[in-house]
Amino acid sequence: MMKKTVLIVDDSIPMRFLLESFVGKKYKVFSAMDGLTAMMWLAKGNVPDIIVTDIQMPGMSGWELIKYLSGNALYDDIPVIVLSASQIEEAPVELRMKLTEFVSKPFDPIKLVDLVDKHVEMPKLTVQQ
Repeated sequence: MMKKTVLIVDDSIPMRFLLESFVGKKYKVFSAMDGLTAMMWLAKGNVPDIIVTDIQMPGMSGWELIKYLSGNALYDDIPVIVLSASQIEEAPVELRMKLTEFVSKPFDPIKLVDLVDKHVEMPKLTVQQ
């Protein structure tokens, strides 16, 4: 059975390393340093099973990435976990509704992996015609 894929988007090298270390024990992990790099990876035909992203990043922020994902039929059903030092109340309301989970920093990496497990293993809803 193929490992599920997680895309991690964070501008902090130590944070990406930490997340890759924990999440990589169970999943195939790709990481990007900002939203634009993540979009370039997606544009190559890559579709992760879940995305874990920071919000405050140079270039393209996590909110801009979420807006792009939610406006694209290829990506709008991918679960997105936001990992941020910001508060969710600071987020635009229309983007809050697109999130799967919001996790505040500092966080417990083991609980984050549990959230990834929860949303990667959920069956996708299909519409019967």
